[in-house]
Amino acid sequence: MTEMTRLQQRGVRLPRTERRAQLLAAAQRVFAENGYHAAAMDEIAEVAGVSKPVLYQHFPGKLDLYIALLESHVDELVKRVQTALDSTTENRQRVPATVGAFFDFVSEDAGAFRMVFESDLRGEPAVQEAVDRATSASVDAITETITADAGLDEDKARLLAVGLVGMSQVSARFWLQHHQSMSREEAVALTANLAWRGIGGGFPLKDS
Repeated sequence: MTEMTRLQQRGVRLPRTERRAQLLAAAQRVFAENGYHAAAMDEIAEVAGVSKPVLYQHFPGKLDLYIALLESHVDELVKRVQTALDSTTENRQRVPATVGAFFDFVSEDAGAFRMVFESDLRGEPAVQEAVDRATSASVDAITETITADAGLDEDKARLLAVGLVGMSQVSARFWLQHHQSMSREEAVALTANLAWRGIGGGFPLKDS
C-alpha cells in the first residue's frame, strides 16, 4: 500500500497540520481542473479521501478553502523571493536569483501561479487582498535590499523594486506560454540582464 493510498483512505487520523495540507492539495487539484465556480466541496472531499464533515471542520466553506490555498501560494512566492535576496551579498547575482524565483514559481506549479496572478475571483475583497500581497510583499523585500545597498531613499528604491517585480512576473508568465523555444536558464538570463543594466549601471553598490 502506497503512502498516498494510505492517506486517502477514509478514517485515517492525521495530525491537524498534515490533514490541512492534504485537503489543500486536493483542493488545488479540483480548482485547477474545474475552476472555482464549478468546483464542489463534495469532490474535494472525495479527492482528499475524507468525509465532508472532516473537510468542513477545517474549512467552513469553499471560499475559505480557496483563500487558504491562495494564501499558501502567496507565502511560497514571497519566501522564494526572500530566499533569493538572502542567497548572496553580490547584487550582480541577486538580480538573476530574484528573477529566477518568479520563473521557478510559475513553472513548478502552473495551478499555483494562475491562482495568484490570474484569479477569476478578484472581485472578492479577501482574494484581492491576498493577490495584492504577492506583489507588495515581494516589492517590500526588494525595496529593503535596494535601500540598504544602493543608498537610495525609499520612494526611489520602491519604484525600482516594482519595476523588477513587474518585469519578472510578466516575463515569467510569457515564457511559460512560449518556453518551447527557450530554456528557463536563457529566459532568466535575458530578463536579469535587462534589469541589471538599469539597476547595476545606474545605482551601484554604496560604499560601506
